[in-house]
This record gives sequence, structure tokens and C-alpha cells, in this order.
Amino acid sequence: MTDGLQAYCRECSSEYYRQRQEAKGKKVREKVSVPAGHKRCPQCGDAKPHAEWERNKSSSDGWASYCRTCRAERNRASYFMRKYGITEAQRDEMVASQMGLCAICLTAPAVHVDHCHKTGRVRGVLCFNCNSGLGLLGDDPEAINRAADYLEGNAWKPTLVAPGVYQLPS
Repeated sequence: MTDGLQAYCRECSSEYYRQRQEAKGKKVREKVSVPAGHKRCPQCGDAKPHAEWERNKSSSDGWASYCRTCRAERNRASYFMRKYGITEAQRDEMVASQMGLCAICLTAPAVHVDHCHKTGRVRGVLCFNCNSGLGLLGDDPEAINRAADYLEGNAWKPTLVAPGVYQLPS
């Protein structure tokens, strides 16, 4: 209108908008009243106090879009897809196929996804220590074999034959 006012009241206008969007097949979010000092999370649908939200200066209300719990859940799911190209369900399937145990030591619970750093291919799920050990040995099978030989008592010790000349064990 020329006076800057709508022809219909706010409730009627919002109902008309809702009907138009539903006719297009789009979903319109229900308006929910939230007490002061609270915000509604679109994922879990709960109205939670601001203490359960992260700050976000770029948003209109200064709070994150999702509560801390839902945000952590979304970040975890997107991390597996972004880093390894697998879903949480695929990771859980791998853990179940390993009976919940680390594929190397067979004692600790499997919690860390192991992957090849050259190809990016996921190899399995390991415990923290085994996954770190592989990483610290540079994913090098020869270094891992030498470590296994060392543990079995077959130490890799070069023998001094002459000054500055060493003979490697065969």
C-alpha cells in the first residue's frame, strides 16, 4: 500500500504465505514461541537456554544455528565424510566386523579410522596406540618388519669390519 501498511493483518498474511508454499510442495517451519533467554534448535526441536549454545557474531541473534549437542553431532558426521569419504554408519560397520576390537592388537577398542596417506583409502579402525604407531613408522612396511624383528630379538645391528666400514646383517 502507499501508506506502507499491508492489506491484511500479520496472522492472515503469514497463513496465506504458508498456503502458497505448501501448494508449491515446500515445507514451512511452524512458528514456536520461545521464552526469553532461550533459542530453539532446528535439529532437535528443543528450546534451550543460551548457555547451551555457541556464540556466533555473524548471525542475526549472535548465537549459533544449532545447539552444542546437535552441532557436535553434525560436525562429527561431516568430519568422517570430509576426511575419509565414509559415513558414521560405514565406520560403525567396520568396527562391528572387527568385533569392536583393534585390527592390530586385538585387545583395545577400535575408535580411530586408519587410512593410507598416499592413496587415502580407509584400511580399518584401530586403537589410538596402534594407529599412532603406524603413523610414527611412516606407514612403511619395511620399518614395521624391522620393528617386529627387533621385538623378536633379531636386532638389526651393523658390524664394524674396518674403521668406517660396517657390514649389515643379512
